[in-house]
Amino acid sequence: MSELEGRVVAITGAARGMGRAYVRGFLAEGAKVVALDRSWDPTGFSGDIDGAFLKELQAASDDVLVAAADISDEGQIGDAYQQTLDKFGTVDILINNASLRQRNLFPPSGRITTLETNDSDWEEMFAVSLFGTLKVTRYFIQPMLEKQRGSVMSVVSSGAIHHSHGSAYTALRPNSKEMPYQSAKAALMCLMFYMADEVKDQNVAVNLLIPGHTRTTGFDEQNAARRDMGMTGSTGAGALRPEHIVPLAKFLAQQDANSGVTGKCFDTVTWNIEHGLGGPGGWVDQGAGRA
Repeated sequence: MSELEGRVVAITGAARGMGRAYVRGFLAEGAKVVALDRSWDPTGFSGDIDGAFLKELQAASDDVLVAAADISDEGQIGDAYQQTLDKFGTVDILINNASLRQRNLFPPSGRITTLETNDSDWEEMFAVSLFGTLKVTRYFIQPMLEKQRGSVMSVVSSGAIHHSHGSAYTALRPNSKEMPYQSAKAALMCLMFYMADEVKDQNVAVNLLIPGHTRTTGFDEQNAARRDMGMTGSTGAGALRPEHIVPLAKFLAQQDANSGVTGKCFDTVTWNIEHGLGGPGGWVDQGAGRA
């Protein structure tokens, strides 16, 4: 029997991309899943306009709660949390996957200089990617604190990482022109590092995941636009299938603060290699970069 059998996992941004991969991965382990997304309207699915995934979840209704909630709206989050308690009675694991992507603000390429952005761009990004995630966490962590056991994980980006070079720190890839997205992810990373220490006495683990270069919703359109702009290295080739992040999420879902695995930020590609799950080549989406 899987250690995740019967555990209740809440996943934001669950309708597509990595969120969809998490949902399927945890259901395969016998977990109960709360699938949260801003909308479950089938016509809004990229590449799934017949709503096949929604029908898949509806067929597993005993083990799945499908909830519509804009994570920037506290009222909607509260409603989804109450639905969760009404159906499953508790929450054991939270995966903060939902985010406003850079290309949502600046379609289709997502590229813009910082000085070209407006305050409203930053406010919209932070309302979802930082404050929305915080709102969700405030609700869904409560049963974990009460039970003195649980796992919270949040997805960030390698673009928020900095490295030390002697006496100075430099950004990993400051030429990517992804503001305000990367600033929101950096703020989220800092928030989760601090929260990990704050809730460790309640035995709740808090960790972060950095995906690899992943083919998700809108990925192909984004890279086509970048190629049209003459940006080199923007073909999308070598992008990974969203499923590559699921094994690490399952591992972290089984941790609590007493395990010692808390307050950490994991590089998914490296973790997969270290745990015998293969390097990037084994997870490549063969359709990426062909458009």
